[in-house]
Amino acid sequence: FSQVRVRVVPTQAVEEHFRSHTRPPTMLASTVARAMRPTAAAGLRQGSLVNRARFSPAAPAQVRSARRSMAAAASANPIAIFDTSMGSFEAELFMDKTPVTASNFVDLANSGYYDGMHFHRVIDNFMLQFGCPNSKDPKSPRAGTGGPPGNTKYDCAGKSISRDAGGNIPDELVDKTSNTPGTLSMANTGRPNSGGSQFFINTATNDFLDWFGPGDSKHPVFGKVVSGMDVVNAIGKTKTDRGDNPTVPVLMNSIKIQ
Repeated sequence: FSQVRVRVVPTQAVEEHFRSHTRPPTMLASTVARAMRPTAAAGLRQGSLVNRARFSPAAPAQVRSARRSMAAAASANPIAIFDTSMGSFEAELFMDKTPVTASNFVDLANSGYYDGMHFHRVIDNFMLQFGCPNSKDPKSPRAGTGGPPGNTKYDCAGKSISRDAGGNIPDELVDKTSNTPGTLSMANTGRPNSGGSQFFINTATNDFLDWFGPGDSKHPVFGKVVSGMDVVNAIGKTKTDRGDNPTVPVLMNSIKIQ
């Protein structure tokens, strides 16, 4: 998912096709292609199965709170609470595995950066892409091309990390957590150190996007949904236009960190 309009493609031939037909860098996953619809449909559907009882958004607030507390206590990692126009879901942020990437997300979320944005790219049985500031206008043709302000800094375990002039952070290719259903993964342009604020949530097993795999895609995972996966899957099934943009905008009211 890149800032060059993230495009996910499982084969070199498809990747070459999309490279020759894509617009100048925007921010989709380096290999998430506009027309890329999972070809191994059966396998992806199987990979996207979730335990609906475990992730039920209708569970009482105290139950969801308990789940969140248990997850946080088990890992000491922060929990991000996503409040969208289609419901809420929560994700553990892997501060213990990918502190540079997770801290970037926490810094942006705490500043209110993501509030008011929309999911600008949704492909059923594949992923949901989010985090472009241009998506505050849900129909903006520039959605998928933006990122954080350049030359800014954020704290990571007491150390200051700098974003470059384009708002991009250093690649953190250290943890080998795969792009499985429910994981949060960084979008980039396909070039090194080109991730900023955009990320995607996998709704299928997309291991061809793993940075440690044999392909060209380099998308490190930095979190995973721990509650409300059915909300994520519902967003994934919204109707979209030819550009994979939801016809009825899906708004991010807020992202809170606990």
